[in-house]
Amino acid sequence: MSNFWKLDEAGTKLLEKADEVVRDVIQPLAAKIDEEGRFPEENIEAMRKAGLLALVSAKAVGGHGQGLRAGVAVAERIARDCPSTAMVVIMHYIATAVIEKHGTEAMRKGIAQPGKLTTLAFSEFGSRSHFWVPVSTATKSADGVRLNAAKQLITSAGVCDIYVWSSKPVAAEGLSTIWAVPAHSSGLTIPKPYAGLGLRGNCSAPITAKDALIPEANRLGEDGKGFDVMMGVVLPLFSLMNCAVSVGMMGGALTRAVSHVTNSKYSYDGSKIADLPQVRGHIAKMQLKMDMVRGLLLDAIDAVEQGREDATLRVLESKLAGAETSLEVHDLAMRVCGGAAFRKDVGVERFFRDSRAAGVMAPVSDALYEFIGKAVCGMPVFG
Repeated sequence: MSNFWKLDEAGTKLLEKADEVVRDVIQPLAAKIDEEGRFPEENIEAMRKAGLLALVSAKAVGGHGQGLRAGVAVAERIARDCPSTAMVVIMHYIATAVIEKHGTEAMRKGIAQPGKLTTLAFSEFGSRSHFWVPVSTATKSADGVRLNAAKQLITSAGVCDIYVWSSKPVAAEGLSTIWAVPAHSSGLTIPKPYAGLGLRGNCSAPITAKDALIPEANRLGEDGKGFDVMMGVVLPLFSLMNCAVSVGMMGGALTRAVSHVTNSKYSYDGSKIADLPQVRGHIAKMQLKMDMVRGLLLDAIDAVEQGREDATLRVLESKLAGAETSLEVHDLAMRVCGGAAFRKDVGVERFFRDSRAAGVMAPVSDALYEFIGKAVCGMPVFG
């Protein structure tokens, strides 16, 4: 397996293990999970048994101690066959990274060693894609902290073990506070299941909290400092891993489109669809666009790891480039496959639907254009 991700030896072995899980478990189930619109429990269990859910947990608490680079590589590999599973996995890696940085040792061990599944619970009906300004509340009481919220589109809702949850501060100044919320907490309900256009297996659904009680010790970071956690941990990881999923989806669509045009023939002369120069031209565009985004993603990872001045810019560019370019590549995949692209057995239409999601995941593409424009103009990005 090529190591263009520049992983260390341990990371390379984990990526090889992920590739094996994808080939043996995830790929054979991908179309069925999409069709049934159900959570990929078999895939997550296979990841758990392979130790891949503990990828970003520290070695000291039973994990592998891998970081951003390995998480990106694993996400990209999964997304080539099942974007829904890839999205569940990246949300788990991001939420786990927050708990790794701000959670107690017992909490961190409780996630890493049994392979518990975590996710982010930031999106709310009241603040929509402006996830950094939650309107949900956290109120201190004699027996802990009570949460009240109307969360929307939370990945792995009802099937994960722990939510990394945002709320208004309890008492401090600031925009938000972050909590580790056990999924079994009383007062949490899911009003309706997910039934959407794409990513049909990620179990994304709203969550309502009515006086949900959690220990005050489950706060992740200081009261009122949630924005710092979001910008310092969540935004870089989510942007780059989201880009990795987009790259993986582009690769998945390209592979399936190439298979179709090189194996489908015209009966009147025996020629293949790929014999048409315009078809090969579109395939070339798909390859080029995917490689350009991957190159930007790799540079963004370098920028983050090296602490470069342009790291924030590269992070924002990566999510935007992944989301926008993915739309172009999937449109081309549908185009070169023609009417056959609408058939589920060709496999392209599933990726086409799934690719629509990246641009509307916060920060949405329109917001990213604004952030990047501010950065280029030397203005405060989030001011």
